[in-house]
Amino acid sequence: MGSPSTAKNPSTILVVDDEPSMLRYMRMLLEVDSYEVETVSSGFAAMERVRRSPAPDVVLLDLLMPQMDGIQALEQLRQIRPGLKVIMLTCEHDPRKVVQAIRLGAQDYLTKPFHKAELDAALRSCLATQPSLAESMPWVGEVGELGDDSIFVAASPAMQKIRAQAMQVANINVPVLLLGESGTGKEVVARLIWKLSARAHRTFMKVNCAALPSELLESELFGYEAGAFTGANRAKPGRFELCDKGTILLDEIAEMPPGLQAKLLQVLQDQQFSRLGSRTTVSVDVRILAATNVHIEQALAAKKLREDLYYRLNAFTLHLPPLRERREEIPLLLKQFMAIWAERYARPPLPVSQSFIEACCRCSWPGNVRELENLVKRYLILGDEALVLSDLETNGRGQVRTPGTPTNLTGAPAGDLKSLVRGLKGDAEAKAITRTLEQTNWSRKEAARLLNISYKALLYKIRQYGIDQS
Repeated sequence: MGSPSTAKNPSTILVVDDEPSMLRYMRMLLEVDSYEVETVSSGFAAMERVRRSPAPDVVLLDLLMPQMDGIQALEQLRQIRPGLKVIMLTCEHDPRKVVQAIRLGAQDYLTKPFHKAELDAALRSCLATQPSLAESMPWVGEVGELGDDSIFVAASPAMQKIRAQAMQVANINVPVLLLGESGTGKEVVARLIWKLSARAHRTFMKVNCAALPSELLESELFGYEAGAFTGANRAKPGRFELCDKGTILLDEIAEMPPGLQAKLLQVLQDQQFSRLGSRTTVSVDVRILAATNVHIEQALAAKKLREDLYYRLNAFTLHLPPLRERREEIPLLLKQFMAIWAERYARPPLPVSQSFIEACCRCSWPGNVRELENLVKRYLILGDEALVLSDLETNGRGQVRTPGTPTNLTGAPAGDLKSLVRGLKGDAEAKAITRTLEQTNWSRKEAARLLNISYKALLYKIRQYGIDQS
């Protein structure tokens, strides 16, 4: 392997560790590749060195040191030189400490003992000229294209913060938990993290944990051997094997059965699992992202989500705000969805008038970005802006009501007889769904079975009527 530095202009590496043997070992490893190596044994000494010019190109900083630990030293070093590139060295893989270090500006971390190849890769990443987000992805203003017709819009301060956090965590191999209401764009943020990571050229897979029964979900995730169950005529790899070296998004993670959650915990801890019907283990290298729209505290209290799994997953958590809290993005989203779906439907884009935009901005959008996207689809199909706006106003679920105006569930004035009938029907349906959910301890799968409707239909009606567990 060629040297990451050159003899003509060697990079300077500062190693900070309180163990003299570690300092000697690091010097030996680095000088083989013609780096200029400096060593100090404390955070205080590192601060004194970093104050002098020229500053080191990279600092290798031990996490566990007496007097001033690595986190404290990192914070001080970044205050002295905000652009300083730091790689943390740690004896134990503690995701919380790693995330804390990344938030303070560390570029990477290595777990002792590490291989020289890992050290070389981390240094190459730090010393390479890193492209900006605008250069590494197709961005136009506040809109980023993620492929597969996915877009990320960051016109609001809240979503700009989400984008910055995604950039921070993208290249750190820790799980990320995405929280937010249904339709806020958790999958889009997962794709953003993947696109910004070193795994962007590898596979990205999404698995909806609520869409399959537990038996099928286990075989889908972990695969099975021939003869594992009736109909298993030949072995089949699961999603984790197919996604080796890539990124997997586990959507609706709180809907995963407890037994499978325990198996997932093993993957998070050891990156190992067994196929159904197998006694041997499979090792994989998969970046795990998870998403849910449930209230975490309620899911933990109801034993729907294992505490140990939650603490593994929430090494880094992103909370996506609902669309009603980032209305400034609605005009951009309308424009982007119009372009995407006009091409998909092989139709010319339709004009979006100012009155259309203003009407959309007055809505509360309980279905969030997904509901707005469906509105654009309906407009393209109907081709009549007035009709779509009329539907938006009489639908009422998304319309922001004027205080003091008597309305029914449809949002229309109470004197409108047809709307009143629709509202009474909707009210009865909402009460029946709520009562069934309470009877099943808010198990949506069981409630759908008792109501004799599909799971997806139940989820749609829960969103439609704004039913939540309170």
